[in-house]
Amino acid sequence: MIDIFTVVVPHVLMAIAIWRLIHNDDLDFDPILPGSADALARLKRGFSARRGDKSREGKPPRA
Repeated sequence: MIDIFTVVVPHVLMAIAIWRLIHNDDLDFDPILPGSADALARLKRGFSARRGDKSREGKPPRA
């Protein structure tokens, strides 16, 4: 029982840490790259806004 506990607890803690890192908005922005914030904002709003847009049907989203 103790062996299972010592294996499971660190893995659960690492999974929680990774989960929190994945959902951190700071990882989506690189201040060194020029225009990275604009490109990310366009990308995020582009996928949801283009679902109803029939004029760009069949074309990939612009970055």
